[in-house]
Amino acid sequence: MTRTESPGIELRIDSLTHAFGSFTAVDDVSLTVRPGEFMTLLGPSGSGKTTTLNIVAGFLNADRGRVHFGGHDVTNLPPHKRNIGMVFQNYALFPTMSVRDNVGYPLRQRRIRGRAKESRVDEALEMVELGHLARRAPTDLSGGQQQRVALARALVHRPPLLLMDEPLGALDRRLRDTLQIEIARIHRQVGTTVIYVTHDQDEALCLSDRIAVFRDGRIEQVGPPDEIYQRPRSEFVARFVGDSNVFSGRVTSEGALELPSGAVLRGASPALAGPRATMVVRPERMSITDTHPGSLGTQPNSLDATIVEERYLGGTRLLKLAVPGEDRSLLVREDSLRDESRSPGSDVTVCWSPRDAVWVEEDDQVRGSEGDT
Repeated sequence: MTRTESPGIELRIDSLTHAFGSFTAVDDVSLTVRPGEFMTLLGPSGSGKTTTLNIVAGFLNADRGRVHFGGHDVTNLPPHKRNIGMVFQNYALFPTMSVRDNVGYPLRQRRIRGRAKESRVDEALEMVELGHLARRAPTDLSGGQQQRVALARALVHRPPLLLMDEPLGALDRRLRDTLQIEIARIHRQVGTTVIYVTHDQDEALCLSDRIAVFRDGRIEQVGPPDEIYQRPRSEFVARFVGDSNVFSGRVTSEGALELPSGAVLRGASPALAGPRATMVVRPERMSITDTHPGSLGTQPNSLDATIVEERYLGGTRLLKLAVPGEDRSLLVREDSLRDESRSPGSDVTVCWSPRDAVWVEEDDQVRGSEGDT
């Protein structure tokens, strides 16, 4: 199965809206996915990502909006006429069929038989490296192997669009990491367009060409993984995708941020005009030095703090710090081998470059629900 044999198509959804009773699950969502692109719909539970996927698949009818595959309107087509592949979290394999028969089932439904069918099944099994288990029953396989069978079955008929709904959610962390690599490899090999739903930020960052971050039925931001992580547009995206330090305060006449404690923080560019602004800094962009009494406010982006908690993460450690005069703690990620003498109770100074500070849209609702980190 080569990239030229299974070209992806463009997916375009326009103004999709869908409600379950009084609850609006998808609220005026529009998105264009390029041919062959790996697009991840990322968001918390109830944010609308799975409902959007089900509308694209034809399992749900939108209350409003249109769905286009390769320029053709498929809004009113039933699922079996959309020529898509689908991978579910629970695999949905037939327990009474062998692995080979499970993979070949979509071809049988399309009346592809004989040598053509056997050849495609062989290719699909080779792609997921399960040819040696073709005669086994799915119940004799591990969870990761079953998921590979489900992926082979979804791709055996060479669909131009593959939909994946939390496919790794039931697997342990090590197996998820392994299958992420396999999914990325297979996507490069077959070239189909992929729409992937997950609430796992690491998964989204690892696999995607672009990510659409969902919140409350709407898309909050769309962009490549590095842009979503390094340049979030809103406080919600900054907090949901990775750890973040969020500062809110008064905008000075020079476009800097003045915190309630009196400390002055600067970004790479001045803050937009307005009485208040919010700045985000990632934990790994912060540095810790020994404390310098009275440094608070004497230089931009420098805060006196006290370490209150330490989490060892193998190659790195995550430090939680309290800042005098602030009702919010800081998170700093550093090399686990760096200055092991620092421990809870140590007084330190935290600093960072203005170029690592990102101005975002303030969000009182998110901040109130997230606690102090």
